[in-house]
Amino acid sequence: MRGLTLKQLEAVRAIVRHGTLTAAAGAIGITPSAMTTRLKELEAVCGFELFDRASAGLQMNRAGETILALANQVHAAIEVADGSLSTLRGVTSGSLVIGITSTAKYFAPRLIAEFARRYPGVDISLSVGNRLETIDALKRLKIDVAIMGRPPAWLDLVSEPFGDHPMIMIGPPDHPLAGQVDIDRSAIAEERFLMREEGSGTRVVFEEFFHGPVRRDSNFNIEIGSNETIKQGVMAGLGLALISAHTVAFEVETGRLAVLHVKGLPIRRTWYVAYPADKAVLPAMKAFREFTLTEGAGHLPKLSGLAPAESPKLLGSGVDVT
Repeated sequence: MRGLTLKQLEAVRAIVRHGTLTAAAGAIGITPSAMTTRLKELEAVCGFELFDRASAGLQMNRAGETILALANQVHAAIEVADGSLSTLRGVTSGSLVIGITSTAKYFAPRLIAEFARRYPGVDISLSVGNRLETIDALKRLKIDVAIMGRPPAWLDLVSEPFGDHPMIMIGPPDHPLAGQVDIDRSAIAEERFLMREEGSGTRVVFEEFFHGPVRRDSNFNIEIGSNETIKQGVMAGLGLALISAHTVAFEVETGRLAVLHVKGLPIRRTWYVAYPADKAVLPAMKAFREFTLTEGAGHLPKLSGLAPAESPKLLGSGVDVT
């Protein structure tokens, strides 16, 4: 193992992040043939092939996982040293890749903008994706830190709560139940619902709220992969929706949407700032974490008139709702 180089370890990290030799080469600014050479040289040093060549592409094997863990440790150590030197120089600088889930995009840009004003020397990149995309980005170390609903327990993350995240039922302002209180769940059970796609956190919350999977006939529900389209559909009278209050605060306050005060709602979840447990916490990342924990709640949209949830532990399994 004495013959391995930092460039070879960088190659392994790039291949895992980008999936193919060509994409990995482009990401670190070398040719595909140079990337192939680095990989072959590293495999010669290790005495093992690190990837299985399958029809679907390169699949990392157990030897590869061992080298990837080493590469990540070396990369983290270099980042720590670089951050420590920057601190000694008194420079607030560095780069930060922030991932946010699609529901968080209704408040996170304002939070990040304020952070950028306070730390103008930090180079910030923003990545927006659904829950599964954000989790995958954390797993592959494509992002440094994420703003999301409750992170998955199976991924080794440091996750810290910073704000309340209520889920509510919305309808058009002229809906017969608009303005009523203590609406029984049975009163809306036969309504058409607009909902996110299978596997999304909001969809799981919906199904648990109604104690089982939704009906499958197309006359009863419509799958929509975007919160914005769901809002437009509800405003048009196409159906009702269970959705994050933070995505509809403006439309509710301006009278374009109505909150239906159904018993058991709002379901109160939590916003988190999360990052991989084995990731080096450099000064820029530390500053963003501390900023979010202290001031994140103040940047959340406000929606007045929400009654306390009937059962805050309704979804005690910790389902993410982004």
